[in-house]
Amino acid sequence: MDLKGKKIILGSNSPRRRTLLTGLDIPFEVDTLNNFDEIYSPYTPYDMVPVLMSEGKSSGFHRPLEDNEILITADTMVILSDRILGKPHSREDAVSMLKALSGREHHVITAVTLRDSSHMVTDTDTTQVRFRELSDEEIDYYIDKYKPFDKAGAYGAQDWLGYSAITHIEGSFFNVVGLPVHKVYKMLKEFI
Repeated sequence: MDLKGKKIILGSNSPRRRTLLTGLDIPFEVDTLNNFDEIYSPYTPYDMVPVLMSEGKSSGFHRPLEDNEILITADTMVILSDRILGKPHSREDAVSMLKALSGREHHVITAVTLRDSSHMVTDTDTTQVRFRELSDEEIDYYIDKYKPFDKAGAYGAQDWLGYSAITHIEGSFFNVVGLPVHKVYKMLKEFI
């Protein structure tokens, strides 16, 4: 892709997002300094939460953007029925999330925001994911070995639980990992 002199900045600490963006063969740098508090009203519709978080991360970037810079921010949420499963705060929280996901279908929504010095656009991608039934032993093994405390829904589709428990995916696998790169590519082409 011809970036037309634009410099891409990824505003994310996620090693998975870095790996996925690298796969697009687009040069970028990572800058995660931000003053945004990831807080939202409990009355916010669940499908709008990732949008608010992604745009908040963009607007909360620690400095004004230069004319030649494009900032990419994102937020991924796991939605079970109408319940948001964010990153677990404890081992007990992770166990509770995985027990809730066991044998059920859930949605993964990622919002991606692109912003330069004059405008901002946000788009979302949704993927349906189904898990088989998980035993308590499997949940304990996964949490103890993989420590999924930095992952929405307490799991990573790209590691053991994804390999052993996901029985069906409808939509982008990369969205479940944390960045719908097909959408990022299209958004960047249109943005530039």
